[in-house]
Amino acid sequence: MKKRYVLIVAGGKGLRMGNELPKQFMPIRKRPILMFALDCFHEWGGGEIIIVLPKEYVNYWKWLCRRYSCAIPHRVVEGGETRFDSVRNGLTAISKPGAGLQGLVAVHDGVRPFVPKPLIEACFIAAEHYGAVVPVIPMSDSIREAESGGWPENRVDYMYIKSHAVRRHRYVSVQTPQVFKLDLLQEAYGQPYSQDFTDDASVVEAMGFEVRTIAGSRDNIKITDPFDLHVAEAWLTNSWL
Repeated sequence: MKKRYVLIVAGGKGLRMGNELPKQFMPIRKRPILMFALDCFHEWGGGEIIIVLPKEYVNYWKWLCRRYSCAIPHRVVEGGETRFDSVRNGLTAISKPGAGLQGLVAVHDGVRPFVPKPLIEACFIAAEHYGAVVPVIPMSDSIREAESGGWPENRVDYMYIKSHAVRRHRYVSVQTPQVFKLDLLQEAYGQPYSQDFTDDASVVEAMGFEVRTIAGSRDNIKITDPFDLHVAEAWLTNSWL
């Protein structure tokens, strides 16, 4: 079995939270969101963990680990200006591109605190066979496509935009961890940055490599705004969620 690595990317600013503290450090039940994600991969126990953080928050994370007595083995790597740069920094920390190191690497959002252990393992098993795998879940809501310019970042401005309905069964929502052969992902991140890169799978696809999908999990929620914090609290309280 190839060696396994995990990059937990937590380099974002979390502006949609409306809080100066980046969302990965905000608490759920008095513990940082990022620490829950770290717990999941430690309990899975199948690979070396690297956390990618904004440079200015590296010492703050180390202080949090002392405060909460977090002794889970992991390395910390400084992120970059964009998520693309942060992932590339994490990959370089594993090995220099072109070094020929064989293995599998998962890239996980640091604000997905409840990723199930069976899902992590399933992604790695599939990636060993196919080379590039992402977990997905079907769309449950009806969806529409903006006819010009896309949807604005400011949700108040959604009113009166021309749009049309699309068939939701053709679309899925993408989760993490996204798992790849290490040399494949390192080669992909040797490309120049493009605004079309929305996740790691899109970076790999830009090289012409096919990405396979695997069933994700509704438990694998992503914390992006204050409402999601309430969902996370409920998840911890109610095992049926």
